[in-house]
Amino acid sequence: MAPRPVAGRRAVEVLLETELPKAPGHRLVLVDAVWDAGEKDTEFTVRVGGGHRRVVITDQQSPLGIADAWHHHLTQVGPDDDSVLVVTGTVPPDQLGWDLRAHAVHRHPLPVNRAEIVAQLFGATDLDPRMLGEHWLLDALLQAEPLDGWPRAGTVLTRDRAVRALLAARLGLGDTTADTLDLDADTLFAWTRTPAGPTLFAALPEGERRGLGEWLARAVGPAAPTLLSLAAEGRGGDALPLGALASAALASPTAEAAGFALGTLFGQALASFDTLKPFADAATGVLTRWIAEAEGGRTQADPARSRVLAVLERADRLAADARLTELVGDDRLLPSGYLGRLRTLAASLDEPTPTAAESALRDLTAHQLVALHAESTETAQTAVRLVRWLAAPPLPSETVGQAVRNHLACSGWADLALSVLSEGDGSRDTAVGEAYRRLIRAVRERRARLDQDFASLLAAWTETACQQADGGALLIEDVLAKAAAPLARDGGRPLILVLDGMSADVAVRLAGELDPRVWTEIVPASRNSATPLRQAAVSMLPSVTRVSRASLLCGRPSEGGQAAERSGFAAFWRKRHRDAQLFHKGGYEGPPGHRLAPELVQTLASDDVVAVVVNTIDDALSDGREGTSGRWGLQDIGKLPDLLNAARDYGRPVLLVSDHGHVIDRTERGHQPTEAPGVRGARWRTGASKDGEVELSGPRVLTDGKRVTVPWRDDLRYTARQAGYHGGASLAEVTVPVITLVPSEGPVPSGWTLLAPEATEPQWWKTSGTTEADSPRPGEADETSAGAGAPLAPRGTPESEQGGRHDTPPQRQAESGAELSRRGTIGERTVRSAPYKAQREFVRLAPGDKAVAAALDALLAAGGKLSPGAVAAAAQAATGKSQRNPERFATMLERLLNIDGYPVLKLVESGRTVQLDRALLQQQFPEGTA
Repeated sequence: MAPRPVAGRRAVEVLLETELPKAPGHRLVLVDAVWDAGEKDTEFTVRVGGGHRRVVITDQQSPLGIADAWHHHLTQVGPDDDSVLVVTGTVPPDQLGWDLRAHAVHRHPLPVNRAEIVAQLFGATDLDPRMLGEHWLLDALLQAEPLDGWPRAGTVLTRDRAVRALLAARLGLGDTTADTLDLDADTLFAWTRTPAGPTLFAALPEGERRGLGEWLARAVGPAAPTLLSLAAEGRGGDALPLGALASAALASPTAEAAGFALGTLFGQALASFDTLKPFADAATGVLTRWIAEAEGGRTQADPARSRVLAVLERADRLAADARLTELVGDDRLLPSGYLGRLRTLAASLDEPTPTAAESALRDLTAHQLVALHAESTETAQTAVRLVRWLAAPPLPSETVGQAVRNHLACSGWADLALSVLSEGDGSRDTAVGEAYRRLIRAVRERRARLDQDFASLLAAWTETACQQADGGALLIEDVLAKAAAPLARDGGRPLILVLDGMSADVAVRLAGELDPRVWTEIVPASRNSATPLRQAAVSMLPSVTRVSRASLLCGRPSEGGQAAERSGFAAFWRKRHRDAQLFHKGGYEGPPGHRLAPELVQTLASDDVVAVVVNTIDDALSDGREGTSGRWGLQDIGKLPDLLNAARDYGRPVLLVSDHGHVIDRTERGHQPTEAPGVRGARWRTGASKDGEVELSGPRVLTDGKRVTVPWRDDLRYTARQAGYHGGASLAEVTVPVITLVPSEGPVPSGWTLLAPEATEPQWWKTSGTTEADSPRPGEADETSAGAGAPLAPRGTPESEQGGRHDTPPQRQAESGAELSRRGTIGERTVRSAPYKAQREFVRLAPGDKAVAAALDALLAAGGKLSPGAVAAAAQAATGKSQRNPERFATMLERLLNIDGYPVLKLVESGRTVQLDRALLQQQFPEGTA
C-alpha cells in the first residue's frame, strides 16, 4: 500500500481556508494524511472568510481515538466557541461511524492534494506535470513558503520556476520575487563562500538535497554535484580552492601522483575521477572571471582582489597540507606558482646577458595573477630592464652637453628603475630581496663610473664655459632665452613651471604620466639630429638653489633669493617687451575654496608670461621625505595637476624645468657624514679634493673664490642625513630636464616638432628588450642616438629588410631589393593604389599622400601600434609640415583607410593608441601591399 501523504501546518491552513467556507458551522475536519512529526505547532489560528478560527491538531491511528478526541474537544470548549478540530491519521473512512462522520466537513476525510495546494500558493491554476510525482519538491515548497507568500506564477507553475523559488527561499540563491534566476557556476561558487549557504544545504532532508542537486547539475553543469557534496559535508567554503588545486594537479607533469592526493582531499565528495576535470574547469573559469574583475582594483585592499587571493591562498595551504606543493609549484593560477616564477627570475638577474631574465619575465607575466600582483610585477620588469641596461654598452659622452642629454635620455631612466627596485618586492621573499640587492649594487657601480667620467668632463669644461662659449651645452641661464622665449614669439604666453630639485628620473616619470590626449610634448626642430631629443641643461655650480634657480629665472649667472629672482625675471622679459609675473611658494596656492590663488588665475588669463616655482620635491628631500613611493608622480607634487589644468584651459604652452637635480641617500642606516674642511652644504665645500670628489672652477662657479669642491659619488655627504641631496657633480644633480608641452588641441609653434612618447624611452626600457644584434657598439652611437627610441624604418627600406624572406639567393635578394626600392615602401604603394585614390575623393581636407605613406610605414615598422603623436611625428618628419593635432590626423587616416567600414586603422585604448591591421590593409589595398 502506498504511504500516506504527510501534512504540515501550511497544508492544513490552505485546506481549511478552502473548505471551511463551504461548510459553515462544521468544527471537525478529517484529513487523509499523516501529521508531520517535525511540526511543533498543534494549535494555531487560520483566516476563514472575514475572521479567524482557532485550530487544534491531533493525529489518531484508530476509530476510538478519533471519537475520543472529538468528544474531548467538545467538552473543552464553550457553546460559543467555533474552534476547529483537525484529525489526521491513517484510519480508513469505512471504519468511522456515521454519527462521527456527520460532524465532519464533507462527511469524509479530506485528501491533502499537495499539488493543488502548491498551485494555489503560487496563484496558479495548474502545475507542470513533472512536479506531480516529485513529493520532495511539493513538500519543500509547502514547508519553505516565505512569510509574505510565494510570488505569483501566472497560469501554470513550471518546474524550473518552482525550483528557482525554492533555491532562493531555502539557500539564499537568488530572490524569491524575481521572475528569473541567472544561475551559473559563478553564482554557485560564490554562494559556497557565503557564511550560511552551505550550512543551509547540509541541513536539508536528503531527498531535497538530491533533487536540488540533480536540477543544479542540469542548470549549471557537471561541477554542481561535487560542489554540493562538499557543501553537504560542511566543506562548501573550500569548493573553489579545491577546484583551483585540482586544476593545478591535473596540469602537473605528475598528474597521477597528484590525483591520489586529491582523492584524499575531496573524500566522499568526489564520486569519480571523471567528475574531477569538469569541476576543476568550472572553478578555474570562475576564478579567471573574478581575476578579470579584480584587475581594475587600484589598491591592495580592493575587495575583488582580496576575494580572489583568499581563495587561491587557501588552495596553496591545502596543497601544503596534502604535500602537493612541489607537484603544482609552477601552476599559472596559484600564488605559489607566481612566487616560484618570481624566484626563478630573481635567480637569473646575476647572468651576464639578459636572455635568461627575459625568458623568466615572460614566464612571470604569463601567470594569471600578474595583474593582481601589479606592483611586484612592475618591480620584476624593472629589474630585467636594469639587466638589459647593464648588458648594453654605454652611450658615448664626449662633451658635457652630450653627457646631460644622454643622462636625460638613458641613464636617468636607470635612476628611475633604481628607485623602483630600491623599494623592494611586495612578496617580502628573502631570495628575491637579496637578488634585487645584488642588482642594485651592480647598477650603482656602473652609475658611479658614469658620474666619475662626467666629473672629469665637467671639471675641464667649467674652466671656460660661459654664455658666450657654452661648448654645445644648454646652460641653465640660457633656458629662458632658448626654450621659453621661442614659445613667447608672436604673442605666445608660456607658463614656466620650475620644479625645484626635479632630477631626470622624476622628469621622465612625470612626462610619462601626462595624457597625450591633453598634452603634446614638443622639442626644437633640428636639422643636425635625425631623432628628436628632449632638452637638458647644465645647472649652475655648485648645483644648489640659491645660484641655480636664480640664474635660471634671471637669464644670466646670478645668486640670490626670491627677491632677486622676481626682479631678474621681470627684467629679462622687459627686454623682450613682455610683462611677466613670477609666483613663489605661498603665492600661487589658493585660499579655502580655491585650488589656485585668484591672483594667479587672473594673471594666467592675461597676456603676461607667467612662472611658478614649486618646491615640493626639494622640501621633501630636506625634511627627510622622498616621494610617496620613492617615485614622484603628478599627484605627488602639490598643485602641479591644477597648474597644468589651468594652463590648458587658457591655451598656454608649458615649460617644465628644474633648477638642479638630486641624489637619493641609499646608504645603510648609521652611515656617518664625511669629515672634511670648508663644508658649505650637504654636497659642497672648499678645499682640496679627495677620493670621490672633484674641484671645479671657472665663470659658472658662483662662490666667493670661484672654486668649489663637490662629490661625484652619491654616497658622500658632509651634513646630517636627509632623504636626498644636491650641490654635487653627479649627473643626477647637474642635469636640468627641460620638457616643453603644448595643449593637444592647439597648434605646434613654428620651429618646434612633435616628440612621440615612443621616442622618449630607451630601447632597453621597452618591454620587448634588445637583442645582442640590436645593441649599439661603442663608437657607433652619437649624441643623436641617446634618445634610444627605436628608430622608424627609413622610407625606401626594402621589404626584405623589414621582415621579408631571407632564404633568397644573394643575387635574387639584390634584384628584389632594387625592385622594391624602385616601387617604394608599402605606404607609398598604398597611396598610389586605385582603391586609395577613389576613397580620397570622398575625404575632405585629407592629408597629403606623402604624410599618409610615412604614417603607414611607421606603423608597420612598429608592429602595427603607435601613439597618435608618433604617427603624426612620422608624417611631419617626412613632409616638414607640422601635424598640429595628432588625434585629428589619426582620425583622418581612419576615414582614408577604412573603406566600407572595415577597421584597417583604428584608435584603441581610449584614443591613446593607433592600431593598424596589416592583413586588412593588404585585403583593402592589394595593389599597394602586394
